[in-house]
Amino acid sequence: MANDLLSLSTNEFIVGLEAVARRFDSAIYPQQNLPADDWTSLTRAGVLLPTLPKEYGGRDSHSEMCQVVETLSEWNLPLGMYVTVISAVALRPIVLWAGEEAKREVLPLYAGDDPMICGFASTEPGCGSAMSGMSTTFEDVEGGYRIRGRKHWQAFSLSAHWWLVSAKNDEHGRREYGYFIVKRSEGFRTLQPYEPLGLKVIDYGLNEIDAVVPRHRRIAAEGRTLRPMAEMLMASRAMMAAMGCGFLRRIRREAHAYADRRKIGPGPMSGIRFVRYRLAAIDASHTVCAALNHYLRTVLDMRDDMIGAFPAVQAIKTVATERMLSAAHHYQQLTGGEGYRCGSPTNISAQAFLDARVYTIFDGTNDLLSQQLTEYCLARTDGRALSRFLAEWPLTASAVITHRLDLGFLDQDLRQEHLVLAGRAIAYVFAIGQVMRWAAETGTDAGTAWTAIEFLKADIAGVATEFGLLSTGVLGVGDEPAPSKTGVLPSRSIPVAAEV
Repeated sequence: MANDLLSLSTNEFIVGLEAVARRFDSAIYPQQNLPADDWTSLTRAGVLLPTLPKEYGGRDSHSEMCQVVETLSEWNLPLGMYVTVISAVALRPIVLWAGEEAKREVLPLYAGDDPMICGFASTEPGCGSAMSGMSTTFEDVEGGYRIRGRKHWQAFSLSAHWWLVSAKNDEHGRREYGYFIVKRSEGFRTLQPYEPLGLKVIDYGLNEIDAVVPRHRRIAAEGRTLRPMAEMLMASRAMMAAMGCGFLRRIRREAHAYADRRKIGPGPMSGIRFVRYRLAAIDASHTVCAALNHYLRTVLDMRDDMIGAFPAVQAIKTVATERMLSAAHHYQQLTGGEGYRCGSPTNISAQAFLDARVYTIFDGTNDLLSQQLTEYCLARTDGRALSRFLAEWPLTASAVITHRLDLGFLDQDLRQEHLVLAGRAIAYVFAIGQVMRWAAETGTDAGTAWTAIEFLKADIAGVATEFGLLSTGVLGVGDEPAPSKTGVLPSRSIPVAAEV
């Protein structure tokens, strides 16, 4: 069946996939770990084929990778994440950096009809986003490498057949990082299942690894820094735009329909002005994610090294996931008490909110990514004020100039709390530019783009207000100095200027 899918046009391929995706409608699909039979129906529809090179039975298409996730997320947001983890997080680094022997061993398994699953094991109980603190180790042994340690919060903890595992080696007084393709039967076991609040189709847990893998299954990623780890997360973070676009198309449709059919007195709920405001906010969030998804599909390419897209991806992930959560909250507020009921016959808002909630946390918390975005920009100001840099930087200049954005509040000594807030503002400015670009290139109604931009400008104004709040001393009087704008970057996962 997979061979039949290879000859289809993109439109035919996506139409066929959507027919299968509708069966997983979150309004009726059980909130449970995805059964193997259901994953089989999705693999037979080709959800992994765009990720795989043609020589290994795939369709080899960046655009289709995005469209698959967008289509799935419209009907079932967790399924969008399910496929993203397997394709963009686990298989993609194998496609990019594994040797030919490892590719021949692993990739054809994911081009067939069997319900194969591949996961990425990085986060550990003792370290979250600070991956330099990982304790999982690897060492040279006869015949390959021995990997030992514990990982947790891995998607598919109980069900993945193969794993991409990160580990470190501190021998000889130098830290080295390594990434290895591990078969579950070689020594990967789950000690404890976790119960997440949302994303119920994905199984999580605490895992232990004690495995020996052959040498050909170490992928060729530079080991002295965490640069490869940062790059490996670029694709999944960028894919948040596709997930957000599909998810919010559904939320927008559901929210408007609910407000139109519910009667409040003699008229529909949608006639109430503040209800219309909430609907406008949902519409704007969808517009923003549609624009970010356009950037993902037309500018980025997950088949290449993406480290050069670091700042754009940080902005995409933080803005898209905030828009997802905000819209889900507006939708739940509109549905009232019935919106707090999972399985309600009138709406899907309870589950939508639970599923969207984790997106601002997973794949790096938005606070961390926002701080890193500010640090990235500060390292490139060359003595200019940050607002001046943003007025000249290609990723933000058009928005700053066209809308005469006043970003002067950023031009001060920035403590850690300011770095986080400033990163949010920078991301909003980037998003304004992408809404402008999307509208121009797609011929979108000017009013639709204007509304989204106004909401984003309000977000920037909100950051400026928070800067003012911090200046009142709400955190207390501290004696630690503010960091230098030109000092050494504190995070090893931020690309240095020479790399971009």
